[in-house]
Amino acid sequence: MTVTREEKQSLIDLANEARKRAYAPYSKYQVGAALRTKTGRVFTGVNIENAAYPHTMCAERVAVFKAVSEGEREFEIISVATDNGGSPCGGCRQVLAEFGLDTIVLMADKDGRLIKETTVRELLPEAFTPEKLKP
Repeated sequence: MTVTREEKQSLIDLANEARKRAYAPYSKYQVGAALRTKTGRVFTGVNIENAAYPHTMCAERVAVFKAVSEGEREFEIISVATDNGGSPCGGCRQVLAEFGLDTIVLMADKDGRLIKETTVRELLPEAFTPEKLKP
């Protein structure tokens, strides 16, 4: 799959725009994500914190869950925007792995600069995937 520089920047911009809607009163670390499916649909997500910390939800998972709830299960690329270009957490990596190790992952900062481009496969080597459950 070929994703142009302009398409990548558009997804980064969408993630940064979504980031402004994050609910992060405790950490103050706002995260936005923009996920594009193989059909071309885009789903955004934000981190949503909770006073009971284990119930916090990451932006990446919000975007994935929105996509899946709308019938999409094949992803092409996801951009994640934070103040400093942070990387998806382990839980988000595992959720992304469920739907494809070749999904491109863009990490960008608050100014829209691409900090790193990688894949889920590179972020989560030896991932536990649905195929591992087959007899």
